[in-house]
This record gives sequence, structure tokens and C-alpha cells, in this order.
Amino acid sequence: MNILFVCTGNTCRSPMAEGYLKSKNIKGINVISRGICAMGEVSQNSVAACRDIGIDISAHTPTQITLDDINWADRVICMSHSHKDALMPYCSEKDIQVLGEGITDPFGMDIGVYRRCLSEIISSIDKMLENTLQGEFKIVPIERQHIKEIAGLEKICFSTPWSQEAILESFIAGTKFFVAVKGQKVLGYAGVSQILDEGYITNIAVYPQYRNKGIATALINEIFKIENLSFVSLEVRESNFKAISLYEKMGFKKEGLRKGFYECPKENAIIMTKRFEKNEDISY
Repeated sequence: MNILFVCTGNTCRSPMAEGYLKSKNIKGINVISRGICAMGEVSQNSVAACRDIGIDISAHTPTQITLDDINWADRVICMSHSHKDALMPYCSEKDIQVLGEGITDPFGMDIGVYRRCLSEIISSIDKMLENTLQGEFKIVPIERQHIKEIAGLEKICFSTPWSQEAILESFIAGTKFFVAVKGQKVLGYAGVSQILDEGYITNIAVYPQYRNKGIATALINEIFKIENLSFVSLEVRESNFKAISLYEKMGFKKEGLRKGFYECPKENAIIMTKRFEKNEDISY
């Protein structure tokens, strides 16, 4: 999951939030911070407050937010409601929220105010992790009880969906399926056919209401964990720019084209492949 923290100048609140979440070293979570009107240098009081708890943000450079940053992010976390309001026109399809109840700007105040601000940021991030990022869903291997709902998800997401019978046959034949679940509810799924050291992703699907929450990323990461794979490959419609962007962020590269591969409507498929080097860290 890619997380983008946003404040006004990217000198105080969002760098502290970025530094703290990075310090937790949570597998699969990538973090950056940006400013609505970035300027100057990182606040030395922010640096000092973080240093007090063993976090070094002294090398941070305040950076202006761009559309590329927003497109990169799975979740945009603002320090105030005014930041959220300013970004909403660009984040209509993004998971955008305010951290806690909003974090008061400590700019220009003494070190004590910065320490209290950092404490509030830490408390809010810890609560967010507990309630959402880590507790929102989990990835599990498919069980027969999931197959009927997966077939329904196929009908929602694809013009030529796999039937329940086809999914079951593929499962019995050895295709590995992973399911994102919250309680008993299926949120999404992915399948991969393994031939020796080669992995071929058959489908990735997430219910529309659960998209942009890191589910597809988590499913792909689960596939990456399969031992001894030299590469993972998939096909994607030429017009599916969001999916292509996600795959590129996860290290897939365009390696070919299948003309007229898709039906309803007829469209070319781009072949994208993620190749693994020996001992490569494959977490995202």
C-alpha cells in the first residue's frame, strides 16, 4: 500500500508523520509526504522532536504535491480538513482522509508544541493502523466456500467472466487462488498458475466499493511470496490505465502485445512481467 501524507508546507506535520510510519518498517507499506504549498526547509523543531524518539528526518526536503504523487498513492492522509477539501477534486476515486481529528499546525511555535504535535501524530497513526490498515482485511488461500462468491465477483468485473464451474476446475487442477476477506466477506481475489518456476496470473478482481484500499497490491504481494518463482506474468487491456499503473509500481514491465486478445469489446492485451533476481526483496 502506498501512503501519501499531506500538510501545507511539508516542513512540519507531514514529514513527522512520514518519518514515524517509515520507522515502523511495516512490510508492504510505502510512505511519502508532500505539501500543498511546499517551501523552505524542514523545521528544525520537527527534526529535534523526531530525534528525541530515535527518528532522523534531517535529510527531508519539502516537496510540492503533484498529480503523479496522488496517482501513486493508494491512500491520501491529510493533516487537516482544509487540505482534504483542497485535494478532493483530484482524489474523487482515492481513499482520502484526515489524520485523527486533524493535526494542529505547530509552525513557528516552540519545541514543546512540536513534541505534543508529534505525540498526537503518533497516537493517530497507531489508531489508524489498528483500525484500518492492518485490521481491514487479510489474505487467505481459497476454500471451496469462496468459489460461488468469486464467480459473482467475476460477473461484476469482467465482460467474459469465469463461471463457478471453471473456477472450481482450475482450483482442482492446481491453480493457486488467494482471497482478500474481511470476516466472512470476500473483497477480492487473485489466481496464479505455476509451471515450474514460472507464474502466470489468471485474474485479479476487487469489488468496486473496496478498490483503492491496497487490496490488489496485497493480493499480488501474496503471489510474489510463492517460492522459487523466476517471474510472474499477466495480460491487461490496453485501456486499463489504472491497472497498468499499479503493475508498473509493483515492478512489472511491458514485454509484449497480444492483438485482439480480449472480447466484448475486442481489444489488445499488454503482456507485463515482473522478473525476480536471486535474493531480491519482493515486498512492496
